[in-house]
Amino acid sequence: MARLSDADTPAGGGPDPRRRVPTQARSRRRVETILDAAAGVVLRDGVEAVTTRSIAADAQMPVASLYQYFADKEAVLLALAERDMAEMTHQVQVDLDAYHLKTATITGIVSTVLNAYIKVLSRRPAFVEIYLRGRTNAAVMDYVREHIVAQAAALQELGLAFNLLKPDIPPAALRLAIEIGDRVLQVAYESDQSGDAQILTDGVEVIRSYLSRFMVPETDWQARGSSQTM
Repeated sequence: MARLSDADTPAGGGPDPRRRVPTQARSRRRVETILDAAAGVVLRDGVEAVTTRSIAADAQMPVASLYQYFADKEAVLLALAERDMAEMTHQVQVDLDAYHLKTATITGIVSTVLNAYIKVLSRRPAFVEIYLRGRTNAAVMDYVREHIVAQAAALQELGLAFNLLKPDIPPAALRLAIEIGDRVLQVAYESDQSGDAQILTDGVEVIRSYLSRFMVPETDWQARGSSQTM
């Protein structure tokens, strides 16, 4: 069964803008150093002010070394977004594994997923900036769109597997629900760097209300005790 968090596939279908994929531990550490430096520059100077030179300076390496792995600053920002969204994927799975899916509700699932995102955003403040203001980066935007499509498909499969959603629910309805959640996060973090709690709470209710027309009535819920796991 697909997991709700199976959404970390790279976006776009085009060539990876990074010049070299690191395979050795030393190279992977160097890439992590570059990404950590980029996160620091984003927090200090803002997304629009990021340059490969400023990243290299913070990483304490020649800019030529950075170009061994990344074609330009946009490629670095994309890799940073991919890394942090992969962490979100992992956190979602951890939290869903701890959630009692046999007695799940759509509201509970949506709340669990949003709270997992919030945990990562609190640990990765630079991603908040990229998430809110880095969407002029076409590759980041493509990655976000593909993430949304994959999340919608996984939510549909999860809802059907646990008899929460009607079998004839249109895939577009799930995508819109995820799009709403994406926008809720944007608004919550635009108004409050730590995420406006009331907006987040209201957002869960908006998603639940929208999906209510597609939900299986509670009186028709069947036993959830299938052996399927997330």
